[in-house]
Amino acid sequence: MLSVVPNKTAASFAAVAVLAVVSMVTARAADEQNDSSVQAQIDNGKATYTKACSHCHGPNLMNSGTITPDLRGFPDDKPRFVATVKQGKNNRMPPWGDILSDEEITDLWAYVSSRRKP
Repeated sequence: MLSVVPNKTAASFAAVAVLAVVSMVTARAADEQNDSSVQAQIDNGKATYTKACSHCHGPNLMNSGTITPDLRGFPDDKPRFVATVKQGKNNRMPPWGDILSDEEITDLWAYVSSRRKP
């Protein structure tokens, strides 16, 4: 035998279902927006790398036969990366802190870290 669900209970179930669907759609939209924001940072970082870094570090984050490190092996250490870019390293890498903005350095980190070797 079918049981009858009171109207208030049915309405409550419907409201919860609608809220759950809206919640999932909103979360997915936020994830997609975040993914596109990260991709934009990577793309901007690649452009900055090409302009400012590739002549020493090579077009693919490595330049064999030189003293520059393979950036694909750079540790997952953003503060160290930022400090190195801004201040230079061992009188061999020039400081870029007065040339690149904080946003460009952040984008550069996004690009380098996206290409990291496991």
